[in-house]
Amino acid sequence: MPIEIDVAHVARLARLSLPEEDLARYGEQLGLILEHAAAIQGVETEGVEPTAHPLGIVNRFRPDEVRPSLDRGVVLEQAPDSTETHFRVPPALDAS
Repeated sequence: MPIEIDVAHVARLARLSLPEEDLARYGEQLGLILEHAAAIQGVETEGVEPTAHPLGIVNRFRPDEVRPSLDRGVVLEQAPDSTETHFRVPPALDAS
């Protein structure tokens, strides 16, 4: 069932300047798009559960387990410059 649409009118509404020779081609393409959309709307979806993705995707996270962290003293000893409790880094912005 072909869908008739006035492409020139739609172009004016969208404030598009289309040459006359393109109107017929765009009309055919737009008609095909609208026919496809109408066919999709006709698909029976009663009883079909809505999904956010067509494939069953599961996040593969590891279990959240409490583990001991690195020893602060050992880590600070490996830094090029540090105080007893912090890393010392050069300033990011010029203070002058």
